[in-house]
Amino acid sequence: QLQLVESGGGLVQPGGSLRLSCSASGLFLDYYAIGWFRQAPGKEREEVSCVSRSGETNTADSVKGRFTISRDSAKNTVYLHMNSLKLEDTGVYYCAAGGYCSDYTNEYDGWGQGTQVNVSS
Repeated sequence: QLQLVESGGGLVQPGGSLRLSCSASGLFLDYYAIGWFRQAPGKEREEVSCVSRSGETNTADSVKGRFTISRDSAKNTVYLHMNSLKLEDTGVYYCAAGGYCSDYTNEYDGWGQGTQVNVSS
């Protein structure tokens, strides 16, 4: 089973920035589509952004222009760069690996444990 590890979450003020990292041992992330999802309290998990195996990216309208996904193959890491953070960006952020990008969580083969992002003044 694919196992991923997220890091980089924390507490940030509105308008601030964070960079989340998704890494894995024993597998090469370039072989997979990697999606970033988030889940706010009482809400369903939603896709934020995804990068396909070919490098194509997509981003949810709610974060478009503020969040960017990128790969660093040498470090076997996928990043989610988050700028101009808003209160509503608060939640647990997860990365997931699968064969292709999808909005559906059950299309992914492996998940991380999540990293908490709190946007608060």
